[in-house]
Amino acid sequence: MTDILPQPDCSLKAVCEPLERCCLDRLEEPGSRRPPNTGARLWGRVRSKLLRQKLDPQTVETKNWHTDVIEMNGIKVEFSMKFTSRDMSLKRTPSKKQTGVFGVKISVVTKRERSKVPYIVRQCVEEVEKRGIEEVGIYRISGVATDIQALKAVFDANNKDILLMLSDTDINAIAGTLKLYFRELPEPLLTDRLYPAFMEGIALSDPAAKENCMMHLLRTLPDPNLITFLFLLEHLKRVAEKEPINKMSLHNLATVFGPTLLRPSEVESKAHLTSAADIWSHDVMAQVQVLLYYLQHPPISFAELKRNTLYFSTDV
Repeated sequence: MTDILPQPDCSLKAVCEPLERCCLDRLEEPGSRRPPNTGARLWGRVRSKLLRQKLDPQTVETKNWHTDVIEMNGIKVEFSMKFTSRDMSLKRTPSKKQTGVFGVKISVVTKRERSKVPYIVRQCVEEVEKRGIEEVGIYRISGVATDIQALKAVFDANNKDILLMLSDTDINAIAGTLKLYFRELPEPLLTDRLYPAFMEGIALSDPAAKENCMMHLLRTLPDPNLITFLFLLEHLKRVAEKEPINKMSLHNLATVFGPTLLRPSEVESKAHLTSAADIWSHDVMAQVQVLLYYLQHPPISFAELKRNTLYFSTDV
C-alpha cells in the first residue's frame, strides 16, 4: 500500500508552466538562443508501507521480490524490494561450485590462479586506485546492486571481457564487488580459528603485549590469507591518505571492512554465541578495532613477519 504525501508547488503543472513561459518569451526575442538551464527540480515524497506478508519467513527464505508502483506528481515509478533478516545478511554461505571465486576458499582460488592475491582483489583495487581513490565516500557509498551482481557473474565465469567491463562500471559498484567478495568467503579472511584470539588480543591494555600478540596472530595466518590481508591493508592506507578529498578516514574504512574481514562463519558463530545477530551486536566494535589497529600500524612486511616466526611459539 502506498501513501502519497503531496508537496506544495510540486505538481508538474506548477513547475512546468513557469518554465514554458520562460522558454516562449525567450524564443520570441529577435536573435534569441536556447534558454539556459534554470536549475529547477521536481521534488516528491512517497511512503510505502511494508505489509506483514512481505516479511514472513517463507518469503524471506525463497528470496521473493515484491514489486510495487508509486506515483510522484503524475510520474509512475516501479520498483522491487525484499526484506532480508539480519541473521541471513550476516550468513557466510560456501559456494556449491568450486569453479568460481565467490564463496570459494581463498587458498583454493590462489592455487588455481597460481597467484599470491586473488585476481578479483587485485583488479578491483587497481581500478579503485586508478579512478576512485578521490571519490567521496568510496567503500561507504553502495553501488547499484545489479551492477555488482553483473561483475560477480563475470568474475565467477572468468570472462575475457572483465577488464573492459571494469572500466565501464561505476566505481562504487566495483568497490561494492570487492566488499562482497570478502563478505562471501566461506570463512573470514582472518579465519574462524583465530577469531577468539583476535578478540582477546585487541582487548589487551599493555601496548607491548598487544603488539606481540597482534603480530603473532598475523604470522599464524595461512600465507594466502596473510598476503591478501597485507595487500588490502596497504590499499586502504592509500585511500585514507586522500581523506581530505574522499572523506574516508582510517576509522571509517575500519568500520566498513572490519566486520567483513573478521565476522565468523555461521558454524563458528554458534560455538561462541547463540546467533550471528549476537555476534554482530557484541563483537562488531572489537572487529573494527582489530582492523584499525593494523591500519594505524607502521608498514607490515610479509618477509619480516615470516623471519620473526622462528622466534615465537606457534601456540596462540
